[in-house]
Amino acid sequence: MADIVLATLNAKYIHCGFGLRYLLANMGVLRAHTSLLEFDINTRPADIAEKILAQSPKIVGLGVYIWNTAPTTTLVRILKTVRPGLVVIVGGPEVSHETEGQEVARRADRVICGEADLAFGELCSAILAGTPPPGKILRPPLPDLGALKLPYDLYTEADLRNRVIYVETSRGCPFSCEFCLSSLDDSVRHVPLTPLLAALEILLERGARQLKFVDRTFNVHPERSLAVLDFLLERHKPGLFFHFEIVPDHLSPGLLDVLKQFPSGALQLEAGVQTFNPAVAERISRRQSYPVVEKTMAFLRSATQAHIHADLIAGLPGESLQSFADSFDRLLGLGPHEIQVGILKRLKGTPISRHDAEWEMAYSPEPPYEILQNKLLNFAEVQRLKRFARYWDLLANSGNFVETAPLIWRHSPNGAFSQFMRFSDWLFNLCGRTDSLALIRLMEHLHLYLTDEMRMDPQSVAERLWRDYQRGGRKDKPEFLRVFTLPDPAPRTDSAIPRRQSRHTSIAPPYP
Repeated sequence: MADIVLATLNAKYIHCGFGLRYLLANMGVLRAHTSLLEFDINTRPADIAEKILAQSPKIVGLGVYIWNTAPTTTLVRILKTVRPGLVVIVGGPEVSHETEGQEVARRADRVICGEADLAFGELCSAILAGTPPPGKILRPPLPDLGALKLPYDLYTEADLRNRVIYVETSRGCPFSCEFCLSSLDDSVRHVPLTPLLAALEILLERGARQLKFVDRTFNVHPERSLAVLDFLLERHKPGLFFHFEIVPDHLSPGLLDVLKQFPSGALQLEAGVQTFNPAVAERISRRQSYPVVEKTMAFLRSATQAHIHADLIAGLPGESLQSFADSFDRLLGLGPHEIQVGILKRLKGTPISRHDAEWEMAYSPEPPYEILQNKLLNFAEVQRLKRFARYWDLLANSGNFVETAPLIWRHSPNGAFSQFMRFSDWLFNLCGRTDSLALIRLMEHLHLYLTDEMRMDPQSVAERLWRDYQRGGRKDKPEFLRVFTLPDPAPRTDSAIPRRQSRHTSIAPPYP
């Protein structure tokens, strides 16, 4: 039983509600009267409502994000129908901008826009005291990060064993990329390092194994970044894994040097590139030095053992299909372990909307608000790009086809993008879907494409598929491969490396 319930719907079970933990940590005297409940988007809203109402709360606070807007809206409707007197407060990035036009905000009793670490507790205190502030929508000032209580003691033993643990050393971003909510930030604010590192020490001692730093640009302040990396390197043990989001053209020599010292499987670096087209980058207010990006990416692949995850965005204003293809091929040539092809989204409040008229940008009205078409990409082309992104993730990013997938494009004079798009079109025509594709069925389809469409030797392709299949430690031979005479290479496993990353480590670079 609790007077206040904090809840959200995470995208997956392995994710933790980091924002909710910050709210709970800063509830003051109300912390003992507040409970935290987490669900995922696959849970029925009625079942979530039942568990929340079983606590008999007076106030419910819900975190609203782009991935959970629709089910959270349904949840609020149910809560207010069953318990009209219940005070429902919503907050989070999705309701912090363009608030008045959103159904979830209309149905809630109160909305807190922006960072609510202190404001939520203050609002709850006022409501329980019978002195609520006027107005439905609250826009509190940014909290002093040095005054906040850190939330890391709120990670449970089950969290540490089974989930990704989120950490932040800063909020905000110095860049102004128009597709990103961080473009609205005035400055970067830092969490004091001494208490943060003390909290991380306790987390590691308690058994935390996967720490994901959510800083928008971890390397924006090199001296602070270096202090955190040195701290983690000194305490590294097999099985520890750290994720950082970086800007590749702002890595100092000191940071590059310490990154070299981390062992295989310890680091994932998410490098935002987004486009190699200078005119497009300038149009969306993205500043980066492409020669430095290429030099740094080459260094990270050759001199470190970090797993490199690079991002591109399709559908940016002024980016044609050929321009995106050129960016993709250029990035692929730098050899990242993964290329995440993102489809442009019009996040609420972001200034990317200023290009709508000139570039005829049309977005889906439903989350995640992806581009449907624009002046240079028609609807059919955007649909093809979405399928390309999905199949690339299944074939190239997953690590399940490290040897076999590059056969699609490796010897093509037309570029990898063109060849993989040809495969993507073929695969969609064959199976008519991009989801629920089992691994063995994908193997069969890939074998068929390489042997029938590309006229490759069936035995050679089968041998590569069999080695790929065993890379993750699998031993059962798929039925369609049993007609071939195949060797039994020793399966390569490494329990100290996260599964998806470990499958990439047998062959380097993965995209020659």
